Amino acid sequence: MHELDILMEDPRWAACDLENLSAGAIAATLAHLNIDGSLCSLSLLACDDHRIAVLNADFRGKPTPTNVLSWPDEERSAVVPGAPPDPPEPDFDGIICLGDIALGYDTCAAEASAAGKPLANHTTHLIVHGTLHLLGYDHTDELDAALMEGIEGKILGKLGLSDPYRMD
Repeated sequence: MHELDILMEDPRWAACDLENLSAGAIAATLAHLNIDGSLCSLSLLACDDHRIAVLNADFRGKPTPTNVLSWPDEERSAVVPGAPPDPPEPDFDGIICLGDIALGYDTCAAEASAAGKPLANHTTHLIVHGTLHLLGYDHTDELDAALMEGIEGKILGKLGLSDPYRMD
């Protein structure tokens, strides 16, 4: 990774070893999509539910906490539903600025507990999910959701984690 800037506003995230966990999740996502991670930069905000609710209200008009938010540096969505977006191109400095991801601790911890999963595993999934959003993947319709969820499952499998969308 060219640059991974982590702002840890909520100290409870420290127990997850967020720096190594996020670096691994992002690297696995980029490698799976054949994107040179050494050219990529992104920022990660590790906050609490109050802060992510404010961000969710400001940027999505939803004044409630959520698990993960993402802000791509540029719009990369595919034109055709269910098709992968074009891969990002380096800027004039040779860097691919992906954007920003925010994680809300309380919601993430509650979801992990409800699913009977370690917080680190659930957080890994959310970082993969957020990184895919930065790369133009989405789940606004069935075709896009199927593509994104399939990719998430494959990446998580490579990391030794179960597919969160698979119903056994």
